[in-house]
Amino acid sequence: MTWPTVQVNQLNMMGGELKEVERHFLFIGTGTQQPNVLQQVTSQTDLDAVLGKADTPLKQEVKAALLNAGQNWTAAVMEIQADDDWTVAAQQAQLTDSFEMIVLCDPIGIDAKAAITKAQALRSTLISKWGRFVRVMLSVKGIDQKTQTWAQYEAAVVSLQSTLAADGVMLVPQIFTDGTVGKLAGRLCNRAVTIADTPCRVKTGALLGDMTLPVDSAAEVLPIASLQNLEKNRISVPMWWPDFDGVYWADGRMLDVEGGDYQVVEYCRIMDKVARKLRVRAIARIGDRSLNSTPASIASTKRYFLRDMRVMAKSTTIAGVLFVGEIAPPVNDDMNIQWVTKTKVRIYGVVTPIDCPKQIEINLMLDLQLAEDA
Repeated sequence: MTWPTVQVNQLNMMGGELKEVERHFLFIGTGTQQPNVLQQVTSQTDLDAVLGKADTPLKQEVKAALLNAGQNWTAAVMEIQADDDWTVAAQQAQLTDSFEMIVLCDPIGIDAKAAITKAQALRSTLISKWGRFVRVMLSVKGIDQKTQTWAQYEAAVVSLQSTLAADGVMLVPQIFTDGTVGKLAGRLCNRAVTIADTPCRVKTGALLGDMTLPVDSAAEVLPIASLQNLEKNRISVPMWWPDFDGVYWADGRMLDVEGGDYQVVEYCRIMDKVARKLRVRAIARIGDRSLNSTPASIASTKRYFLRDMRVMAKSTTIAGVLFVGEIAPPVNDDMNIQWVTKTKVRIYGVVTPIDCPKQIEINLMLDLQLAEDA
């Protein structure tokens, strides 16, 4: 005989949202206010209270980021002492917070190749140790206005990145005196656009802050040709157009190899976002026998792992204007599940960026025939 019982289980199907790491950057630089203490800042934070009244590079870059980021900006800052290893501070910060990018605010020298390889090694460490996909923005020392011409400065900066492969690192020369890498960091955090938007987007406005262009030892103002040469050599720089007001940004270049998939920052950001989300989804499926090699399970698993990508792909049309999502809508064939053994499964996914016009060509013709016929 059976004793009558009722049992109710509340199952967690992991259908909820995941926290957003994107647009939350960590700024690191020398300071004496509260060294080695991770501090959270927002658009309402009194930076004098957090970072002191001294106008340090760290404070300049954070102020520039705040100004260019727009509404609902958040970040974390960590002061270090002059002799401290900034990568150690970056790893210490991981104990209490997660970040999309790390911004080193103290400019590296124009011969400091080791700083680039250290930044790339930090990305690798954060992935292997914490499973966190983080990129690094490095501020590069600006021109020595007393001794260098623009040609000499260009050659030095180009040489800095030469021969290096570091798809997790972005180099930003210190063009403006009040924070250049901070301007770009804020632009990347602006919620008026998605993380899939290039920093060269004009529609969201010009850079904010002091836009005074520097001069070289010959008193020549920074020419656009110098910026074009630097950008061609994988350096992320500002730019402008004649007869169009404002200073903007060129491509967000990464130090990926020629022909690599991660040469621009927007591709890196969408791939890192997908990787973060699918990692958590995969953890939730460890030891779950509903994920198996049967056709029904494979179909269900595809839907499960494509869910976040489909959310990223959502678009909206308002008054006939289409606001596209972060990626192109995925299809079932964009996810493939392969069982290697009875206990090991491999999942392959395809992420497709949406087309973006960075070069526009206009061709005009005169139609004189119609004028004669009229």
